[in-house]
Amino acid sequence: MSLSLASKRLCSSLTSMKMVSLAAWAPFTLFENCKSMDQLKQMHAQIIETGFASDPAALSLSRIIVFCCAHEFGDMKYARQVFDRIPEPSVFIWNTMIKGYSRTQCAHYGISMYASMQRVGVKPDCYTFPFLLRGFTCDVAFEWGRGFHAHVLKYGFESNVSVHNALVHMYSVCGQVDMARGVFDMVSEKDVATWNAMISGYNKIKKFDESWKLFCEMEKKGVLPTSVTLVSVLSACSKLKDLDAGKQVQNYLKACVVKPNLVLDNALIDMYAACGEMDVALEIFEDMKRRDVISWTTIVKGFCGSGQVDLARNYFDQMPDRDYISWTAMIDGYVRVNRFKEVLELFREMQTWNVRPDEYTMVSILTACAHLGALELGEWIKTYIDESKIKNDTFVRNALIDMYFKCGNVEKAARVFNAMLRRDKFTWTAMIVGLAINGHGKEALDMFSQMLKSAVAPDKITYLGVLCACTHSGMVDEGTNFFSSMSTQHGIEPTVAHYGCMVDLLGRAGRLKEAYEVIQNMPIEPNSVVWGTLLGACRMHKDAELGEVVAKQILDLEPENSAVYVLLCNVYAACNKWESFREVRQTIMDKGIKKTPGCSLIEVNGDVHEFVASDASHPESEKIYSKLDEMIKELKSAGYSPDTSEVWID
Repeated sequence: MSLSLASKRLCSSLTSMKMVSLAAWAPFTLFENCKSMDQLKQMHAQIIETGFASDPAALSLSRIIVFCCAHEFGDMKYARQVFDRIPEPSVFIWNTMIKGYSRTQCAHYGISMYASMQRVGVKPDCYTFPFLLRGFTCDVAFEWGRGFHAHVLKYGFESNVSVHNALVHMYSVCGQVDMARGVFDMVSEKDVATWNAMISGYNKIKKFDESWKLFCEMEKKGVLPTSVTLVSVLSACSKLKDLDAGKQVQNYLKACVVKPNLVLDNALIDMYAACGEMDVALEIFEDMKRRDVISWTTIVKGFCGSGQVDLARNYFDQMPDRDYISWTAMIDGYVRVNRFKEVLELFREMQTWNVRPDEYTMVSILTACAHLGALELGEWIKTYIDESKIKNDTFVRNALIDMYFKCGNVEKAARVFNAMLRRDKFTWTAMIVGLAINGHGKEALDMFSQMLKSAVAPDKITYLGVLCACTHSGMVDEGTNFFSSMSTQHGIEPTVAHYGCMVDLLGRAGRLKEAYEVIQNMPIEPNSVVWGTLLGACRMHKDAELGEVVAKQILDLEPENSAVYVLLCNVYAACNKWESFREVRQTIMDKGIKKTPGCSLIEVNGDVHEFVASDASHPESEKIYSKLDEMIKELKSAGYSPDTSEVWID
């Protein structure tokens, strides 16, 4: 054979090999351009037809698994089917499967995959544990965390920074921050991810002051923060309401150490809003090149938090998109300023937009029902929670208990309480306060005893319920003892409200002098409510002399308080001191003081109607007054005679 012919055959052979090689690699590069699982499956079918699926390195199957595990529209079930066809998967493939399960919040499948990996004798590498541990939820981390920590030590990864970071993250997720800090302190060469994991851990358990301290320590070590660091620290500053610290963090953005982005801008808005600097928060918001639903919601929450609910509603109505968090923020804003009718109206609007609420939304709605006395609507909300499978946790059940009590349904409140498997101090407190305000003083005190036996520590609100129970049951000595035990047994310093309860307790029992002494000996300045409680007791027990002293104290605090003049008139009327009565009435007229009209609410067919005395604003007021006249006639014919001795004075 001539040299020229041999050369031609060699060139032809090489060309054929090159074409085969390119054909073999073509499908692999196409995987990167897949847009859906359907496309991937079509390509997989083509590979099987051409025989590339049986290549020695199983490259095609590996690429399929990587796609399924890494992409947002990947399918882990399909990945597992492909995985099971690989005779001897490499540690890379095992890790990829574990990472995919972590990404899709299937931690238990990831653990199962790791166990299978151990059974076939494949040793983990430095990527295995970070992929696995970062997918752990709180419960999984609590159950399996220490065991996997032991495996980290077993395979000699105790000095690997990535593995350490994953351990810090894992312990933080399940609230074992002391363990996380122990791992953190063992790392000699910490990178910024290590610091981020620990700061995030402190944030998770609401130790925001520790987050800030750690950030300051990080600065001293000369470690430059990332945007992740600054978002976590700004979140801590927001919760601490530490404006100076927040500004210090912002300096990194001003100095261009970290490039601004949407998440950071949102965190800055949240920090300034939490610190009451809405002008600055709004300025950042207006300057943003791009905004998302979080940006808008943060502004709405900020204005709600500062009491500017109408301004918050203005921005809420302008939002291009709203999620359930946005709606809940606006609803909660109305709850904060006691505009409960707007709460219910907004919730109905939320339903028309087909936005599914969460448990926090439901708590706000139940709170509104409680304050409006809307039992029928509250019952509907309870059914809605059950049927919609909204998380019915302790938080929601506490709100249900409060709603039932405030609507006067003691039996159903007790039923909810008895069905609860987990109770916190707010559960017990809701029961104690609820029983007390509904006149079940003895049962409230029995509930308090059960609370203490359950090793649940009471708080200030709990003791308000206890003192209220004693007041409504006339148990003066018991109430006095409970008041003393607040500080001696539980280290709770009485507030103005607790002193007010003691004044009410003694005042109702006719021990006006003692009640007056309680006020005089208060270590804190008494407010008009405390003095007003004593004035009410003076009217009840017809003590005009002390009533005059008390009224003067209130008017020194609030000169335009119309209720004081009215109450003092009632004291004089009860004591038949008509001359003094006329003098106060003349003062009211001379000063042009007008009593704020009382407001009543009634629920009919799920709608709450609001009215004041002589109100004619209701569209069916003629029918209402006609029915009222009819009822009055029936009452009179039955021999009822109302006590109107003080009504005309009000």
